[in-house]
Amino acid sequence: MKLMLLFFDISIAALALVSAWYWWLASRQRLRRISRDEELDAADINRIVTALNRTQIMNARAALLASGTAILAAIRMLVQAMLDS
Repeated sequence: MKLMLLFFDISIAALALVSAWYWWLASRQRLRRISRDEELDAADINRIVTALNRTQIMNARAALLASGTAILAAIRMLVQAMLDS
C-alpha cells in the first residue's frame, strides 16, 4: 500500500511540474506590437494566428495536466482516508 501511495505522490509532483512547464512556455510567447499606420499582409496575420494557436495548445495541455494532478491528488487522499479509518 505504501508503494501505491508513493506512486501517487511522485505522479502528482511530476504532473504538476509538467503543467507548470507548459504554462511557462505559453507565457513566453509574445506578439510584436504594431502601429496604427503599419499595413498587415497575409504573412503577418499568419504569424499572429500561429502564435495564438500555439499558445492555446500549450494552455490546453497545461490545463489537462493540472486536472490530472487534481484527480490523482483526490485519489491519493481517498486512499489515505481509507487506510486511516
